[in-house]
Amino acid sequence: MPPIVTDLPAFRLEPTAAPVAANERTERLADPGFGRVFTDHMATIRYSQALGWHDARISARAPLTLDPSTAVLHYAQEIFEGLKAYRLADGSTALFRPQANARRFQNSARRMAMAELPEALFLESIRLLVKTDRDWIPDGPDGALYLRPFMIASEVFLGVKPSAEYLYMVIASSVGAYWKGGARPVSIWVSQDYSRAAPGGTGDAKCGGNYAASLAAQSEAIRQGCDQVVFLDAAERRWVEELGGMNIFFVFDDGILSTPPLTGTILPGITRDSIMTIARDAGLTVREEPYAIDQWRADAASGRLSEAFACGTAAVVTPIGSVKANDGGFAIGGGGTGQTTQRMLDTLTAIQRGRAPDPHGWLQPVA
Repeated sequence: MPPIVTDLPAFRLEPTAAPVAANERTERLADPGFGRVFTDHMATIRYSQALGWHDARISARAPLTLDPSTAVLHYAQEIFEGLKAYRLADGSTALFRPQANARRFQNSARRMAMAELPEALFLESIRLLVKTDRDWIPDGPDGALYLRPFMIASEVFLGVKPSAEYLYMVIASSVGAYWKGGARPVSIWVSQDYSRAAPGGTGDAKCGGNYAASLAAQSEAIRQGCDQVVFLDAAERRWVEELGGMNIFFVFDDGILSTPPLTGTILPGITRDSIMTIARDAGLTVREEPYAIDQWRADAASGRLSEAFACGTAAVVTPIGSVKANDGGFAIGGGGTGQTTQRMLDTLTAIQRGRAPDPHGWLQPVA
């Protein structure tokens, strides 16, 4: 593993010579959807074993040119993150828990045998890009700037070994509501033929391979008329783990919240952690414990399970209205958005947008 570098490079600011015109930007931001409208700039930093982290810059967003033998194309050494910047009521801009993303990025790099980006460089790359492209944050209750830091193995070689060179980048996308038509209860397909991750694998790393492995199951869910897929554990095909790109919570009739434990096969979601914290702040009991698919079905039928919801950076909090599997389906509660689900969504978004106190210091202003 490459040594930790303490002499960090300063960023060079190279503004684009051809920014999108203000009127065109306004038109794009009117209804940006999710992940299709991109800003003018990007951040880049390079790494080599000889030079360490170097060549840090904010420059015009542009295509990449890669040699056909670039390591990431063959051996999939690649990791990424996702976080948001928000425009607050006073007109300022803030990031939500970027230090947590920086630490998870390092953990993912460690698991994928990649160079670990120092937290200070991660945070500075995010802050400078948001500061440069803050005008791309859409107005409206769901508007935000979605930030995608990622890193790829950039050494040109063919051979199965960790790369000696890496390219770290951050791009930004203007986003509105994640679900077209606004938030609504979603339907879930239980995958019994596919596994997302296995013990000892990369389930707790945010790498592209985990998401690629979920796509066949997600396609199956769509064919079954469902919005999302939920995965069971790889060993017994019994225990509920997570959705294709979101963690999951269960709400019981006694007010207790439960979520599957982090055992190495589930991504440690920052939204997941935030929800557990604000629920406990509100006096609710939160448990991290295994939950079987058969128990989920039985609890939904008896009424013991009153709500279920998924959560993640992109969609924030999404109620689950129904579940479908090869051996039949079931509804959860009344099939709508439960009170606890709505409470978690409202509380979290109020903190993210500066409308409520931030007792844990999660919001980080962008100077």
